[in-house]
Amino acid sequence: MIRNQWYAIMSSREMKRGRPVGVTRFGEKLVLWRCSNGTVACIADRCCHRGASISHGKVVHDRAACPFHGFEYDPDGKVAVIPAYGKNTPVPENFRVRSYAVREKYGFVWMWYGKPRDDLPEIKFFNDLKMGFEYGEFSEQWHVHYSRAIENQLDVVHLPFVHATTIGRGGKTVVNGPVVKWDGTLMTFYVNNTVDEGQAPKTADEIEDYEKLFSLQLQMPNLWQNRISSKLRVMAAFAPIDDENTMIYMRFYHKFLKKPAACRLVDSAGNFANKVILHQDRRVVLTQIPLKSELIGDENLVRGDLPVIEYRKKRQELKDAAKDGSQ
Repeated sequence: MIRNQWYAIMSSREMKRGRPVGVTRFGEKLVLWRCSNGTVACIADRCCHRGASISHGKVVHDRAACPFHGFEYDPDGKVAVIPAYGKNTPVPENFRVRSYAVREKYGFVWMWYGKPRDDLPEIKFFNDLKMGFEYGEFSEQWHVHYSRAIENQLDVVHLPFVHATTIGRGGKTVVNGPVVKWDGTLMTFYVNNTVDEGQAPKTADEIEDYEKLFSLQLQMPNLWQNRISSKLRVMAAFAPIDDENTMIYMRFYHKFLKKPAACRLVDSAGNFANKVILHQDRRVVLTQIPLKSELIGDENLVRGDLPVIEYRKKRQELKDAAKDGSQ
């Protein structure tokens, strides 16, 4: 994983007031809960007393209470109350667990994965999705490293083979370009696939007016969107569970309906279509070896893999920057 980044790790819809939620992210067991003021707290899900899972307990006065002996943890990870000592007895400083910086924005819970700091950067999201859209959402777990799940969404070569009955209809196997552009940590890539009539594919430099082509985007470190039209988008967040598993949050964004009943129908239809397409991907992606991708691997890549190559380069660049302290 890339350190010193904000990651979307959960949907806001999973956070229920008054109830702790246990998840594993970045290989760490976490417990999250919503406080009475609406903010989300996140600490390690292991009681410092006897190692029980705090997430199996309950929320008491904005604190997560361990189900084993009732120890109450505040959002900073410090034990505020040890019932066996009495509620007014001061708690020693060593009774604490690690806390994590989390924020809630754009319908996601975000976690800062990296070195704690006071001046945390802005959470990056797709500007065109920040307002005006309604969306439906579903999630599912894949047994792959999150990098593999992301690369699948950057792969413009696989469409006529994996999705021959859906978005890959038409047999457009020749890949022109693709054209890849970066704006900081935002990648936009433009797709121009055609039917094979014996022609050689165009290079990226040979494609004119590429801005008019169909395009998709990747916002590092773990967001992707398919820009179907100005009123219709498909977006996904790839939350790293550990080095071998990823939770995918898939959203169907639209802005042509506002009435709740109509939106629910559109959301349901959009989610159904997205599941069909995603499961076509899953059937193949889960067979890839190794589970995790790297900048240099045992693969023979082709020119159409440029978005994947660019992603790997940027990922390595960000990892190196976090390691040497320049980020």
